Order: sequence, then C-alpha cells, then structure tokens
Amino acid sequence: MTREQLEHIIRAAGAVTDQKVILVLGSQSILGHDGPIPEKLLGSSEADVFPLKAPDKVDVINGAIGEITQFQHTFGYYAHGIPPEACPLPKGWDKRLHLIKNENTSNVMGLCIDAKDLACSKLAAGRPKDLDFVEEMIKHGIVSTAEMQQMIPSLPRPEFVSSASRSLLIIQGRIRHASLFPSPDREHGERSLEPQPPDRKRDELEREL
Repeated sequence: MTREQLEHIIRAAGAVTDQKVILVLGSQSILGHDGPIPEKLLGSSEADVFPLKAPDKVDVINGAIGEITQFQHTFGYYAHGIPPEACPLPKGWDKRLHLIKNENTSNVMGLCIDAKDLACSKLAAGRPKDLDFVEEMIKHGIVSTAEMQQMIPSLPRPEFVSSASRSLLIIQGRIRHASLFPSPDREHGERSLEPQPPDRKRDELEREL
C-alpha cells in the first residue's frame, strides 16, 4: 500500500460513514511515520480503520469498502473496520497519534497510531508475520529494542506483556545471530490483489468515494 492509497481509504471511510475523523490501526498505520519506510513493511493491501466518533459504523466500512466489495474489486486494496480495543496498545497510545489530512483525504482526518505503539501491538500478537514486521522496523531504526522494553509493561493485560516480551527476545536473538547463520530473506506482507475490470468506470467510483 502507498501513502496515496491510504489517503484514499481515509477519504472513502469518511464518506461512507459521514465522519471526519478516521483512526488508522494495524500495519499500514506505518504510513503516518515521518521517516522513510522500507518496502517490506508496505506489502499489505488492507488498512485497519475505525470511525473514531461513530463506533457503531464499523460494519458500514466493511460492507462498503471492505474485503470482497466493489471498492476492492476496483482498486485492489480495501479497508477493514475494527475497534481499537481489538489491538493490544500501550497506555497513552491516543496521545501519540500522527495526522494525515490533505486534499486527497477530502480534509477527513486520518489519525495513525505511532510506530512504537504499532510495534508493541504486533509483539503482543506474536504471529510470525508480526515478528517479521517488527524485526524489519528495528533493523531500519524506526523503533529500538530499548523503546520496546520500556513500553511493553504498559500494555493493557499481563498476557499481552508476557507475549510481547517473549516476541522481543526472539527478535533480538534473530538479529544477534543473523551474521552467524545467514538465511534467504523472508517474504513479508500479503499478496496484493490484481485489480479486475470494474463494473463501473474507475474514475466515477473514485469521485463517489
């Protein structure tokens, strides 16, 4: 996913929910990061979003611009409406948000969680793809192990703290021994869907959303 594609999703999410503030969670919130972003972190065709002031409209997003919709069929990427409580985020995450708002979002405010909060959330989830993602973040200096060690205890539940701590130890071991045991690069992200010929003209749908 590109920054422009995320901006389009923010604009579309605002349009279908009639809301002006859209929270961006999950991996593609990294597009709110100010510095350079490794290509391996941008492989997903899905952006997790939430209408901050209208939680009851999450399903509207999934039905209108979510997976297996005309929106995905046309553009090859889509939104996934989820609430923030679905992601284990450290205390104070809502004070570290990064704003995306411009003409391409139609002045809808996209609020992306901070890279450090994203990394903590992925460490707590602990899936192989999450560990790969955070390892890439650490390797490129987007977050540091010291920052993670400091923030992990502020995760909301003890099991999240335990899982994140284990995940970080695994990543530290990978990085420490990478030079001793080199291996082929792992695949990151999800396969992007190839856009198919739309039932309506692409430009007509884009103006609508």
